[in-house]
Amino acid sequence: MVFKILQIATFNILMIGTFYLAFKKAKKIYQNIKLGRESKSDDNTGERIKNMLLIAFGQQKMFQNMIPALLHLCLYIAFVITQIELIEIFMDGAFRSHRILYHTFHENSIFNFIYTTTISFIEIGSVLAFIATIAFLSRRNLLKLPRFTKPEMIGWPTKDANLILIFEIYLITCIFSMNIADQAMYMNENGHGYGFLVSGFLAPMFQNLPNTVLEIWKRLGWWGHIIGVFGFMLYLPHSKHLHILLAFPNTYLAKLTPKGQLSNLEAVTKEIKIMMNPDTAFVAPAEADAAPVKFGAKDVFDLSQKSLLDAYTCTECGRCTSACPANQTGKKLSPRKIMMDTRDRLEEVGRNIDANAGKFVDDSRSLLDYISVEELRACTTCNACVQECPVLINPLDIIMELRRHLILEESNSPDEWNGMFANIENNSAPWQFSQQDRLKWEEN
Repeated sequence: MVFKILQIATFNILMIGTFYLAFKKAKKIYQNIKLGRESKSDDNTGERIKNMLLIAFGQQKMFQNMIPALLHLCLYIAFVITQIELIEIFMDGAFRSHRILYHTFHENSIFNFIYTTTISFIEIGSVLAFIATIAFLSRRNLLKLPRFTKPEMIGWPTKDANLILIFEIYLITCIFSMNIADQAMYMNENGHGYGFLVSGFLAPMFQNLPNTVLEIWKRLGWWGHIIGVFGFMLYLPHSKHLHILLAFPNTYLAKLTPKGQLSNLEAVTKEIKIMMNPDTAFVAPAEADAAPVKFGAKDVFDLSQKSLLDAYTCTECGRCTSACPANQTGKKLSPRKIMMDTRDRLEEVGRNIDANAGKFVDDSRSLLDYISVEELRACTTCNACVQECPVLINPLDIIMELRRHLILEESNSPDEWNGMFANIENNSAPWQFSQQDRLKWEEN
């Protein structure tokens, strides 16, 4: 009895502690995202829900490349359906029982069929997930696909990707250890197993082991799995695999405007309207304490909340960088690095705020200390990165906002660009001839 109480207490302490720490980190991520400018997302709710269901839940954009899409689908399905069995595992931990749902309702033939079919489906999904995990590890470490070996992937990003795949193998091993040992014991006691497809096939190989050994094996599998689940929950907010959760709000909040359509700067638009119609324009007097108008973004505070959500959602798959023509021609720009740098700077700002009683203290740094001018100038604004992203992340928004700051706030642009800007300002065209001369080519 004392041992049972100790196990229940241990499980509940671990569970409460895990949920508390995971929630604390999730809250901090939310607060970091809220540091950005508010993003408009109250329009076309139906279209946004459709995007979320097709792209986040339905994995639609993954299928532009069939092989990794099928492998990812195996992992995705296994992750989703395993949560069904996890409900029972949590109940078992809370009450120190084993297969509480099965033993409560197993005499009901309909429930028994549904339960056995569900667990069998989960086991099949886990086998497919195991195969997919081995394939993904091979693609990263043996085949060394180019998009996984870019400079920004050196160090922690590669370790992070491998660690989560090894974690997956560990969880699958634990769940099968529990199921196989449990089935073998059940066979010894009742002359038949639960009827689970995969573990039921393997359990007879271990049926001759003493029940004491099988009980220890089963418990090790159960505790190994639940500790792995708790570890995954704590690790997830610190990993690129946070996209498992954030892909849903990110696809819902994604832009619905055509690709390539850039947002206008309100302050600039206002001045142009006054220039176009000075007689009827009305300009409200500026308030004395009004903040000065900012053009573009220098730091994460100046980016939209959607761009900051993009940074946390990025799974570092590298499809954007692989499709980037600037990167393909050897230029320094990598859209994936843009997202990783934004997330790193945002985390740095968050730590600054925590260390200073909730207020940001100027650290003489900005996002431009992470992302170089060379990278920003290399972008051709072709939208290839936006098109390729499986969860509708938009690196181009961040690039353009940083460019705007460099040009409009710091006058930092190449001579070729300055000449073009001057021509547009004076001649309303990039070329150096007046508007009156535009049609002279027709005379020849």
